[in-house]
Amino acid sequence: MSAPRLSLIISTYNRPDALAKVLAGVERQSRRPDEVLIADDGSKEPTRALIADWTKRQSFPVRHVWHQDDGFRKTAILNQSVAVAQGEYLIFLDGDCVPHRRFVADHAALAERGFWVQGRRCFVEEKFVADFEPGQTSIWGWVTTGKVTGRGKAFRLPFPIVRRDTAQRGIIGCNIAAWRDDVIAINGFDEEYSGWGIGEDSDMGTRLYHLGRPRKFVYAHAIVYHLNHPMAPRGHVAESLARLDETIRSRKLRCAAGINLHL
Repeated sequence: MSAPRLSLIISTYNRPDALAKVLAGVERQSRRPDEVLIADDGSKEPTRALIADWTKRQSFPVRHVWHQDDGFRKTAILNQSVAVAQGEYLIFLDGDCVPHRRFVADHAALAERGFWVQGRRCFVEEKFVADFEPGQTSIWGWVTTGKVTGRGKAFRLPFPIVRRDTAQRGIIGCNIAAWRDDVIAINGFDEEYSGWGIGEDSDMGTRLYHLGRPRKFVYAHAIVYHLNHPMAPRGHVAESLARLDETIRSRKLRCAAGINLHL
């Protein structure tokens, strides 16, 4: 079986400084994606200019998928990106997570029909983010001095450590991969979630479980370095967790508001 075409989908919102480091990490990949889609939740001109300049230098297709800023609508811009993606296999990366040089190659090697993949992240402490440079920063040195935390998730080993499961623990949208037809089968991300960082990723992972797609929970391969930042408001958390609990309880497969709004 031939290798699937890979679409790398990078979400971003008004952090061109972080996105520049992420894109520098993409440029260093040992295995280039077949296309990159930048899912932009309404960023202003500095981000648009950065993406336009970066796009001119690439040897693979790059698409800037953008909509008007109307609050946190990451789920909607991700669904729009999935709708136009040309790859059979989708790798999702946040615009504040710098990929290891083997990130794309690792995800390509981990791709297996019947599963989706959850990679891990370590953390670049906020006060050191400006000094973090893909390909130049010594991860070992930064871990030993406390500039990077989560040391168990910071280093790539010769072989991945993989557990196949259907657990809720550890579902994070900044580093996941799935077959595009599986994502479409569950109608993608649920756009009824609002607010940053809680629920929407777990909801999609849960519905993939309900589709009969366990995850491959991976350590030591497909690594990203999260560029820490101040926490966003989290007043929506209780509502989001209640929505997720209902998805788990009801074994819901498809959300009502998802990719169907964009195909």
